[in-house]
Amino acid sequence: MTFYLGCAIWAYKGWLGELFPSDSRAADFLHLYSRRFTAVEGNTTFYSIPDVETVKRWASETPDGFKFCLKLPKSLTHNGLLQPALPGTLAFLTKMQGLGDRLGPFLAQLPPSYSPSRFDDLAAFLTALPRNEAEFALEVRHLDWFRAPHAENLTALLEGLGVGRVLLDTRPLYDAPDDPQLHSERKKPKLPLQPSVTAPFSLIRFISHPDLALNQRFLEEWVSLVDQWLQQGTRIYFFVHCPVEERSPATARHFQHLLEQHNNLVPPLPWNTINTPTQLNLF
Repeated sequence: MTFYLGCAIWAYKGWLGELFPSDSRAADFLHLYSRRFTAVEGNTTFYSIPDVETVKRWASETPDGFKFCLKLPKSLTHNGLLQPALPGTLAFLTKMQGLGDRLGPFLAQLPPSYSPSRFDDLAAFLTALPRNEAEFALEVRHLDWFRAPHAENLTALLEGLGVGRVLLDTRPLYDAPDDPQLHSERKKPKLPLQPSVTAPFSLIRFISHPDLALNQRFLEEWVSLVDQWLQQGTRIYFFVHCPVEERSPATARHFQHLLEQHNNLVPPLPWNTINTPTQLNLF
């Protein structure tokens, strides 16, 4: 499979009755989510590191072909230089190997304070990662990374190492009318979108507006880009976020529908094979 679709999390009670059967238990959420979407952006590891048994359970509860795209812990990426965090990063990667073939690319998200002045530190850190054993994607948030010559230097570094560039699209939040429910999400940086592929895959984080109609023109742009990249053989991981988390699954499903209207390269979404939420009889 070359196209994966999902949300930022898999456990959310507000999805009961739409994504999950209304009487589902929280313990079943990962099992249910992984049979409706094909990947998840593992925000959970950004805040805490699971133990080995938890990682094995994640693998056992998900079907073949499902992918976890886990964030490196904040404790490793948000404390200044990256090189001192390399031993902790390698230990984290080793622990996550319990996911086996469920492992997608790891995501390293850098804070806005991490600027191009630390380019040498970044290059040394990325070079030291076991890139022959796992895939990695980088998200930068300091504005200077999007300006010459730093943008070109970063692209050359990532292409040379085969590290993906995370494409963070916050335009639906900032281009929409002011709305109190968006204030917390607008803490995410307003950064230029520079669509580029630096690895055999691309990881896209789409920060959607709760009003589906206000996402439409941006999603249509992504349909064209995803179609182009899929035709070139690029693997795509597309994750939908929303400040009103109840809306994320429906927006992701709508994007799947737009893709299917535009091309025939996108595999079916498992959720679309489930007619109505039904109670699990296995648990």
